[in-house]
Amino acid sequence: MAVKILTDSTSCMSSDIVKKFEIDIVSLSVTFDHEEFKETEISNEEFYKKMKEKGIPISSQPSIKDLCNAMEAVVSTGDELLCIFISSDMSGTYSTAHIARDMILENYKNAKIEILDSKTNCMQLGFAAISAAKAAKEGKNLEEVKKSAEENLKKSRFLFIPDNLVYLRKGGRIGGASALVGNILKIIPILTVDEGKTSVFAKIRTKKKAVEAMIDRVAADAKSYGMGEMAIHHINCYDEAKKLSCEMKKKFNVEPIICDIGPVIGLHVGPGAIGIAYYTEKNMR
Repeated sequence: MAVKILTDSTSCMSSDIVKKFEIDIVSLSVTFDHEEFKETEISNEEFYKKMKEKGIPISSQPSIKDLCNAMEAVVSTGDELLCIFISSDMSGTYSTAHIARDMILENYKNAKIEILDSKTNCMQLGFAAISAAKAAKEGKNLEEVKKSAEENLKKSRFLFIPDNLVYLRKGGRIGGASALVGNILKIIPILTVDEGKTSVFAKIRTKKKAVEAMIDRVAADAKSYGMGEMAIHHINCYDEAKKLSCEMKKKFNVEPIICDIGPVIGLHVGPGAIGIAYYTEKNMR
């Protein structure tokens, strides 16, 4: 009997990471008119081309069927399962997972399935899943594996910067007037995820200065709490992400993972967005 980890596609983990840590993924989807894609089945290049042509799509959570199938694949073998999902304030995935679990338990009455609300997304979610997977590989029980993920979330932060405010306005994350004025004045917000919701961490004049301010925040956290692991997120700006990765490696003596942000999160910030997800050695909260 082992403990397995299930998370969702907004964790933005590469296929190599998923394979290495034996993490199962259930995918969210995006829909253009009547054309639906699981975000794991459409490239960023194709997605943003479609979004430019057809406008902002609708995102949707995994189906109950997909969640049930993923859960049953684990418990039917006698293994236990920890599910860690995108913030319940951002998606109905967490809520629907509870319905799916109840359905599975009707047929597998002795199955053990825990569901954790990460209250975040992207690699802040991904690092929690990896932490849980490492604990599972060490032979820890389900409660200990869950605690490992929870402890990681207390140590982590996700900061990201849009290239402009157009997609935030279109996606309803910022008012039209604010977006217009912000673009004219070249005011760029540094965004974060706080208590499950996207919030403005700081407002900076120009993207270059916003990136510098983001690095300063990482440095302050590293000084206070010690640095763990780090991921550089980007949307269609790999060269910029690579440059930032090299800078962070020199500053903090870590080897950052470079990760694309997928369509479900990316539709709100658009191409050119860049960010840093990381966790520290000591609790930040």
